[in-house]
Amino acid sequence: MPNAIYNSQENDRYKYTIAVVIPCYKVSKHILGVIEGIGEEVDLIYVVDDKCTEGSGEVVRHHCKDGRVVVINNAVNLGVGGATMEGYKRAIADGATIAVKMDGDGQMDSSLIMRLIDPILSGEADYTKGNRFFDIEGLRSMPNVRLVGNAVLSFMTKLSSGYWDLFDPTNGFTAIHLGVASYLPFDKVSKRYFFETDMLFRLNTLRAVVQDVPMESKYGDEVSNLRIHSIFFEFLIGHAKNFLKRIFYNYYLRNVSIASFELPLGLLLLLFGIVFGIESWMLSIKTGIYTAAGQVMISALPVITGFQLILAFINYDISSTPKKSLHYKSFNYKASRQMAVGNPGMRKKT
Repeated sequence: MPNAIYNSQENDRYKYTIAVVIPCYKVSKHILGVIEGIGEEVDLIYVVDDKCTEGSGEVVRHHCKDGRVVVINNAVNLGVGGATMEGYKRAIADGATIAVKMDGDGQMDSSLIMRLIDPILSGEADYTKGNRFFDIEGLRSMPNVRLVGNAVLSFMTKLSSGYWDLFDPTNGFTAIHLGVASYLPFDKVSKRYFFETDMLFRLNTLRAVVQDVPMESKYGDEVSNLRIHSIFFEFLIGHAKNFLKRIFYNYYLRNVSIASFELPLGLLLLLFGIVFGIESWMLSIKTGIYTAAGQVMISALPVITGFQLILAFINYDISSTPKKSLHYKSFNYKASRQMAVGNPGMRKKT
C-alpha cells in the first residue's frame, strides 16, 4: 500500500507513491539481491536494462517474483544517465510521487530509502543524495583513488552547480520529487557518467532545493565500469560549460545584482595586475633597473582589489543557494485540487 505524507497546512494525510529506478549494466550477479533488499515502503521498482551484455533484464524476468517490478529494455545503450531518465519517465507516466535511483551492483543500502526521501516528504528538499563523507571512520573502507577523486570533483561541482553545501557529487543514491523532475530537460541531461553532476546543474537552474543525506557504501566484489582516465576531460569540460551557463543564467539572463558586476570587474582587475606585474618584472630583469614603487603599486592594487571582488562574488553565490522547496506549495495545492475531483492517486487516507 502507498504511504502517507502529513500536510501540516491542510491538517490532512495524502497518499504518495515511491518508485525505485535501477539502471542495469553488467550487474546480473547482484540485481536480484538488490531487489530482494528493497522494503515494503516502495511501491514500484523499475529495472532498466541498458542493453546489458549480461542480460540483467532477462535475469530479473525469469527469476524475480516481486509484483512491484517492471523491466524496461533500452534498444541501445544510453549510459547510466539515459537509463535513469527512462525510469523517471515511466515513473511519471505511472503517477509516482518520488523516484529513488539506486545502482544495481549492491553498493547502496536499501534500508536508507526512507531516510533519503524524508526531506522531500517534509518539504525541506526537492532532491536528495547520499553523502559518504559524513562518517570519518567509514571512509577507511573507501579506496584511496575514489577518496581523492571525490574531493576534487566535489569542489568542481560546487563551482559549476552552485550548491556550495553539497559533497560527494558522483554519489548515485538519489531521490527526486517527480513534480520537479517533470520540468527537467530530459533530452539535455548528460547520459553518461557526468549524469549525477549535470543533474545538480539542471536542478539549480530550476532553483530546486538539494540536500545531502549521510550514508555508507559497501565495497564488495562488484566491478566498476568507470575509468578515471577516460572521463577526466569529459568532466573537466562539462564543469566548465555548466559554470559559464549557470553564471549567465543566474546573474545576467534571469537577474542582475551587484554580483553581476563584481565577477567581471574582479577578473579584469586581477588579470590586468598580473599581466602588468609580469611585464614590469621582465623589463626590470632585462634593463637591470629596479622597478619603481609606483609601478609595483599599479600592479599590486588591481590584484588585491580584483581578488577581493571575486571573493565577494563567491560569498554572494554561496548565500544564493536555493533554500525554499520548489515542489511543496505546488504539491499541497495540487493535492487539495485532486482530492476535490476524486483523483484516486492523491486522495485522503481513511
